[in-house]
Amino acid sequence: MIINHSHQQNLLKIGEVASVSSIPIKTIRYYDDLGLLNPHITRSKAGYRLFDQSIFNRLSFIRRSQSLGLSLKEIEHILKIYDQGDIPCGVAKEVLLDKLDNIEQQIEQLQILRTELKGILLGWQFAERLDDKICPNIQQNR
Repeated sequence: MIINHSHQQNLLKIGEVASVSSIPIKTIRYYDDLGLLNPHITRSKAGYRLFDQSIFNRLSFIRRSQSLGLSLKEIEHILKIYDQGDIPCGVAKEVLLDKLDNIEQQIEQLQILRTELKGILLGWQFAERLDDKICPNIQQNR
């Protein structure tokens, strides 16, 4: 969307957005390229990106969602629901529940791995080369 000059004065340039939000310009451009910043971005006649003040709320949501482990694709899905005028909290909750389930599975797998590593280290022996094994401590069957 190209905007007229009088409205352009209320809009922020990408450098200003980056400075206030502490998000690098390159990242903001990337979010825009993915479509995450629509409809809060317009273009000047010269093609520069211009943002309204509501961009800070959107960037804050994106960053917080990423810190909770959401992918940009998941964030995009939530934002599309929001942009359609619907409250995306139900979808966001489902995504977070899936994340929690994945984390629980990873923790379980890591605990099994920890037990296995402790067992190997507990029985560690320094041996001569045996049976053409690279490291018998690691390669022995348990």
